[in-house]
Amino acid sequence: MMGGTIDVESKLGKGSTFTITIDHKLGNEEKDKVKQEDLVVSKHSLEGKHVLLAEDNELNAEFAKIILEDCGLHVDLARDGLECVGKVIQKPVGSYDFILMDIQMPNMNGYLATQKIREIPEKNTIPIIAMSANAFDEDKKQALKAGMNGYISKPIDMDKLQSQIIEILKEKAGS
Repeated sequence: MMGGTIDVESKLGKGSTFTITIDHKLGNEEKDKVKQEDLVVSKHSLEGKHVLLAEDNELNAEFAKIILEDCGLHVDLARDGLECVGKVIQKPVGSYDFILMDIQMPNMNGYLATQKIREIPEKNTIPIIAMSANAFDEDKKQALKAGMNGYISKPIDMDKLQSQIIEILKEKAGS
């Protein structure tokens, strides 16, 4: 379908060599350089922001916390949806710039926690990004339907997460 070829050379008892050839355009160096510069600017625009990370898996939470702090973010951790909602209620308005919400958590899942946060006056516009090991379109649709602003699949690709956070924060600032 892409106009390429697949060649196979095989010798009994010695092994096989597979060669795949696909014609593909080379990237535009100037465009790639601009994307890299945008990423550096994005990293700086995240510095000092406060994020509430709702994640029940200790290892995932620690990993996410480290990579978020490496971007200059201040991270507050909630171990489940119930604790997440409680922290949003307890903290003053403006305490969190956004929330990263795991979907599958004990006591209260990410969907229900998001719905509860959306019911809190003056705090119902905090951007919430779903984090899930499921990467199906149906999961993304369900997250958006629950009131989340974005969706990122695990394992976390920090570049994708950063660009999604920047977009969501830009949208919020524009509204």
